[in-house]
Amino acid sequence: MYKLLFAILFSVISAAAVAQVSNQPRSSLIKSTLPADSLSYLEPKDYIIGGITIKGTKNLDKDVLLTISKLNKGDKINLPGEANANVIKNMYAQGLFDDVQLNITKINLDTIYLEIAVVERPRLSRMHITGIRKGEIDDVQKKLSDKTGKIVNENLLSTTTAIIKKHFNEKGFLNAAVTIKQRKDPGDANSVILDVVVDKKQKVMITSVTFEGNKDFSQKKLKGYLSKTRTKKFYNVFGSKKFKQDKYDDDKQNLVTKMQAKGYRDAELLSDTVFKTGENTVGVKIKLFEGRKYYFGNLKWSGNAKYSTDVLTKILKIKKGDVFSEEELSKRLAGPTPNNDDVSSFYLNDGYLTYNADPVQTKIYNDTVDVDIRVYEGPQYTINRVILKGNDVTNDKVVMREIKTKPGQKFNKELLIRSTREIGQLGNFDEQKTEPKPTNINPQDGTVDIVYNVVEKPSDQIELSGGFGGGQLVGTLGLTFNNFALRNIFNLKAYKPLPKGDGQKLSLRGQSSGRTYQNFSFTFSDPWLGGKKPIYFALSAYTQLSSTGQYYPTSSSLYNKLRINGVGVTLGKRLNWPDNFFQLNYSLNVDHYNLDNYTGYLFQNGTSYNIKLTQELSRNSIDMPIYPTSGSNIKFTVQGTPPYSMFNNINYKIATPEERYHFVEYYKFKYDAQWFQRITGKLVLMSQVRFGFLGQYNSEVGPSPFERFKLGGDGMQSYQFLQGSDIIGLRGYQNFSIIPAGTNYTVDTNPGSTIYNKYTFELRHPVIQSQSATIFLLTFAEGGNVWNSFDKFDPFNVKRSVGVGARIFLPIFGLLGLDYGYGFDKIPGIPNANKGQFHFSISQSLSGGFN
Repeated sequence: MYKLLFAILFSVISAAAVAQVSNQPRSSLIKSTLPADSLSYLEPKDYIIGGITIKGTKNLDKDVLLTISKLNKGDKINLPGEANANVIKNMYAQGLFDDVQLNITKINLDTIYLEIAVVERPRLSRMHITGIRKGEIDDVQKKLSDKTGKIVNENLLSTTTAIIKKHFNEKGFLNAAVTIKQRKDPGDANSVILDVVVDKKQKVMITSVTFEGNKDFSQKKLKGYLSKTRTKKFYNVFGSKKFKQDKYDDDKQNLVTKMQAKGYRDAELLSDTVFKTGENTVGVKIKLFEGRKYYFGNLKWSGNAKYSTDVLTKILKIKKGDVFSEEELSKRLAGPTPNNDDVSSFYLNDGYLTYNADPVQTKIYNDTVDVDIRVYEGPQYTINRVILKGNDVTNDKVVMREIKTKPGQKFNKELLIRSTREIGQLGNFDEQKTEPKPTNINPQDGTVDIVYNVVEKPSDQIELSGGFGGGQLVGTLGLTFNNFALRNIFNLKAYKPLPKGDGQKLSLRGQSSGRTYQNFSFTFSDPWLGGKKPIYFALSAYTQLSSTGQYYPTSSSLYNKLRINGVGVTLGKRLNWPDNFFQLNYSLNVDHYNLDNYTGYLFQNGTSYNIKLTQELSRNSIDMPIYPTSGSNIKFTVQGTPPYSMFNNINYKIATPEERYHFVEYYKFKYDAQWFQRITGKLVLMSQVRFGFLGQYNSEVGPSPFERFKLGGDGMQSYQFLQGSDIIGLRGYQNFSIIPAGTNYTVDTNPGSTIYNKYTFELRHPVIQSQSATIFLLTFAEGGNVWNSFDKFDPFNVKRSVGVGARIFLPIFGLLGLDYGYGFDKIPGIPNANKGQFHFSISQSLSGGFN
């Protein structure tokens, strides 16, 4: 009787110990099965373990379970005692089992045989998430993808809940709730499905941000330092108004950094509180310690041998008495600075690759800090080898000829940056992933190798579209091969689908609506004619037809026809003065016009030749071709024809239009300048100024009927308006609707103007920047106008508009644009020309947007 009571008491004590360790409800306690008639609980006995078997495992390794149990064949075990309870506790503590039992299968004298019987917990087969949008479900499942197949226990449930809540907390949903229920998977008896219901609730907004302890810093100034933690106000256009813990933590660090940068080196954040102000709103209160404002004292240089203290101090641009700022000092010593005029760039541009400077605050007294700048110059390095990696399609020579760092030259950081830019300008590589890397740095002989790692991207483009306009269907097919190789044109093995790799460009484009309208063009260009010097060469040809002959006989007054044929050749050269961003191009073009009862060019019948010579001087220093963030793109163009009226003996006072315009004569000036400036983060301001003037040699001849300026709309060439005009976009207005004051032209009869100017301001921010696509949003304000004489020209009398838009760059299609503009100024005679206008564009200028 006593033995039985003791056995019951021992089992309860063992089970309680197990429950305490496992932290499980009593209903799931594990049991130790020891035959009471084989053992004496009053007199525990030592046994030798003769063998151990595992029973009930499905997915777990038996050898691993034996290791966890800490039982080994041949070990001594005292039974009954703590040993059997410890085995169960060790097994259960793993969180892998719903039940664990230690059974005795056999006792032979002092040898005992044991069995560990387990019931494995079910595993997760999948999660069924509801309560949120499909895209959000996909995002959450990506973060939980590693949970599938794991044991379903409290740890898995709690981590799943925490991951989901954190995901939505980062998006401003601080009150997100997660409910998880389990159900058996009918396809697997030992697996469960988790039904996860997510309730995001509403975003938590910030209603107030206040500061305590600030004396010299105003509340407004301090709030400005919290760029990612903004209150819910209508004027806070940029910066999130949602409370996001990670962004808030970044802002707190930035707040202290900004205060210290203003000279308050002792500034610190003492405490902060985020408190509820409503069901879905919070307030933020921050307590600060400003300290006193410090100034630079004596600035001492040590370790500098190559450059004198006076030279380095001049480059540093910090002097005694300036407001003390560790951030500014670090930037001036190590960069980066906007103009790369820091001390680091000065050394690195002269070959000192291992330069380093350590500013040490040697003395702090009153409000003054003395600094000793300890410089390590190291050896001056020379480039040993230049290596290119990652160009699978583009030939090495195409990239290497753009690289400015050459073997035998001193290492130069500026040339390294410039080389990266030039590789990006080729358009064949992902400029975000072009990575120049100094390697094999050898201080003994002062040499270094430079590896340029590039990632190729699709550069060929296709334009396939159909549209309905002017009462007819117009189809367009365009193919552009941006990495063409003419030398392999007869090598059939190189066709993929055309020969590639030499950086040449071949463009073929056709547009047609049957016999009513046709436009076919061909362009070939090579930036390195002959492959040895940067001589740009381009050859182009086109033919266009517009006719109503499909509907009317030639005898009808409604019949008209216009055929234009043209051919042109261009030669250009890169210049080294004033700097090596300049390019000078010369073009010779011949256009042939044949008009039969055709309106829109000041004359209706006859043949006309436009033989023009063009000189274009340009400077392009933008950092990236698709989404520029710095630099400029400036072009000045002079164009002219021979002055035929000086020697053709035609009396222009009585000449017919056919005689007057048989050989057109004019001179033309155009100026286009774009500047790109990073405002904050990835927000970029693009500013643009454009001007054009078409002049005449002889007032009796009059202005040319061709080469005029047509302003308004999306800036794209319309099939209704053939070659012979400069098309300039002005969003918010109908295409070609900006007409000089005092004229009675309509959109259809507008021949263009001889003077125009235009101003554009455009704020851009990227949404996606990757190899496969670049997407950015924009908002714009622009204005422009046209005139026919300088007597009426007024550069500030412009038609104004504002709007928003988006650009999508896909390598295969080029740049696609969609804008909505609102024009503020009415156009006389064209009542619907302004106000709300949608504009679509394709394959226009990447840097400047609309032409």
